[in-house]
Amino acid sequence: MLLTALFINGFALFCLALSLLKDRAKTKESLKIAKKAFIQVLPTVLIIIILIGWLLAFLSKEVILSLIGKEAGFTGVVIAAFLGSILHIPSLVSFPLAASLLKSGASVMAVAAFITTLTMIGFVTLPLEIKELGKKIAFLRNGFSFVIAVIIALLMGVILR
Repeated sequence: MLLTALFINGFALFCLALSLLKDRAKTKESLKIAKKAFIQVLPTVLIIIILIGWLLAFLSKEVILSLIGKEAGFTGVVIAAFLGSILHIPSLVSFPLAASLLKSGASVMAVAAFITTLTMIGFVTLPLEIKELGKKIAFLRNGFSFVIAVIIALLMGVILR
């Protein structure tokens, strides 16, 4: 894990150095844009990290196991898929949450369902989708996405056995 992080960061620094050598002005402008984007995202990330901490503090390992653990089976997958469908969390933040859920005893299938529905289904954005695509297409897209997410989760459970 540490070796991977060192490799990725080293590679990024190497690419940054190459970019500086090729065009210093464009690189500086890119870094300014990246800084601005980072500052815009930071409050959301911090709030979600705090919420994740509270969630894991208030939900005991036993509750997590009973709801989305291996013993919960298909019901746990559906619960996780439903939660992923209604929550509006940036996918960047969802991966640390998924890791925390796995460490707390959630099944791989449930976490796969959670992550997949989180990125594929837009319950919060459904009104906009209905406005742009129409009611029928919006519900069909979200319904098919939910079914596909559950299938992906079940396949993950089969593959990782």
